[in-house]
Amino acid sequence: MARYGTKARSKVKKAMHERKRGALKSGRSGRKVKSRKQAIAIGLSQARRAGAKVPKKKASSRKSPAKKSSARRSSSRRGSKKK
Repeated sequence: MARYGTKARSKVKKAMHERKRGALKSGRSGRKVKSRKQAIAIGLSQARRAGAKVPKKKASSRKSPAKKSSARRSSSRRGSKKK
């Protein structure tokens, strides 16, 4: 079974064509997209919004802040013994 639907294919094709002409621009900054991979990502994103059959984004691609451990060691307690 196909992973991507025909609607997704057409969105990616359109994005690639716009990139080739120099008309494809990124989201907030509005800069021209030169990367082929970025053009594909934009096309797939547009396809998702349109409700096309596209797999979900990988969880590893979204970066989250690292968790800090709450357990701390105190080096001052280690060497001192009361007599």
